[in-house]
Amino acid sequence: MASTHAVEVGATTVVKRFRRWDQDEHRREWRALTLLAEHAPGLAPSPVCADLDADPPSVTMARLDGTPLDGRLTGVQVDGLAEAVAAVQTAIPEPVLRGLPSRLLHPLVALRRLRGRCARRPPPGEDPVVARAFGEVAGWVARPRLDEVFAAEFTPVFGLGDGNLANYLWDGDRVRVVDFEYSGRSDRAYELAEVVEHISVWVDDGLDAPALLSRFELTSAETARLRECRRLLALFWFLSVLSEDPRHPRNPPGTAVRQAGRLLALLGA
Repeated sequence: MASTHAVEVGATTVVKRFRRWDQDEHRREWRALTLLAEHAPGLAPSPVCADLDADPPSVTMARLDGTPLDGRLTGVQVDGLAEAVAAVQTAIPEPVLRGLPSRLLHPLVALRRLRGRCARRPPPGEDPVVARAFGEVAGWVARPRLDEVFAAEFTPVFGLGDGNLANYLWDGDRVRVVDFEYSGRSDRAYELAEVVEHISVWVDDGLDAPALLSRFELTSAETARLRECRRLLALFWFLSVLSEDPRHPRNPPGTAVRQAGRLLALLGA
């Protein structure tokens, strides 16, 4: 997927210029920064200024210390990641949260789009693992009950909307969060699935997903929803990898087969 923005990094500030903003990505970013500055100062960059009506629009924020999480995370880093994820989710008071728009790619929207892609797409190439995964997931995604599963309302949380590990900065002591262009109202299970199924986690096996999830006390209903959300987002990444231009791949060789195996494991869970 093409980058949604360009970044200009200065000594004390970062300017984010948006290449795409048809879904209010720039306003989502600015809203998130201002809300988090009010309700959880220090968790995300402090907002400096924004030119939301420019073409392209831009948001200027304070520069944070730290480097993106990468490679195999230590136990302390997993703790920090869990604390940051939980802090984002719970920072915004519920009366404010209920007035926010849903995050981009609501699970029901994702389901309908992925159904369409599975229906249109011809069988994949010769690799048997990829072919098997495509066949099994096409059957799973067509199940009518999934509409009810993903339309269900849960206690709202504030969702980052993007599980890329590069959005979490480690400064040696704590994890802080950047990139809120997809953010909005969400639910805890979907946001946790967004993190543990993001392709940045599985390309280099950097995150122990069970270890991260063990830091959260989920209800039985949230646990059931998490299972289906993980399948949904693993499918999203599976189809994304299959649609890559082989002349300009974004991921290492073998990613499609690994993601197919990941998807099969989740479907069998």
